[in-house]
Amino acid sequence: MEAVILILALLFVAFVALGVFVSVKAVKAAKRGVDRTISQARRAVEDTTLRARSIGQLGVPGELAQLRVRLRTSMKATQDALHAGAAEDASLSESIALFERLSVHGRELDDDLRQMERDPDRARVAERLAGLRERTERITRSADSLRWAARDRARKFAEDDLSSLSEQIDVESGALRHWSTVEESAAAHEASAAPGQWPSEGRTDAERGAAEAIEPPVPHRNVYPWQKPARQARPETSN
Repeated sequence: MEAVILILALLFVAFVALGVFVSVKAVKAAKRGVDRTISQARRAVEDTTLRARSIGQLGVPGELAQLRVRLRTSMKATQDALHAGAAEDASLSESIALFERLSVHGRELDDDLRQMERDPDRARVAERLAGLRERTERITRSADSLRWAARDRARKFAEDDLSSLSEQIDVESGALRHWSTVEESAAAHEASAAPGQWPSEGRTDAERGAAEAIEPPVPHRNVYPWQKPARQARPETSN
């Protein structure tokens, strides 16, 4: 009896521990989901604000906003293209690793651009604008190169697969139309018959029999009611 009670107590403790573990995991997953949603919403608001600044502001502030928009757009497009292609092409893992290293420089540049936007010393910011513009060009050029290389690779694979598929379809279509080859062979055989011979000459019994089998029957002559039967000849009588 004591052993049964002990086993039940252990089972109860195990179920309670499992419930606590599952609850903690669910809470953490929900928290990660909420944090991800908040980050995406914050990023969307910031991107919209940057685009508005790049269009509405002039001078150094407007150019800084344009640089940030260009940097973010290029990096986001490359990230999406690489991760989408990696699901079908494992060789893109090296490209993703290179992009992660490039992303470090991209985030540092984005932080520098953000600080320049808030810096009140516009003269000093204008002096550093050329360097910031050059860094943005180098990073976006590298990101664009990775993105277009991944797209070209995917398009090349698609073209090769389409070519192979077209060849297989041509072979299968020829196999499905095998009767046309037989008919062409028969026509060639008929054309090669000697001049002056009827088509039936020079053929096997099976071929002649097949041709005779498909000849139409002699039409039956109908006898109508108004037609009189032919008068039979009367037998001659002897005197």
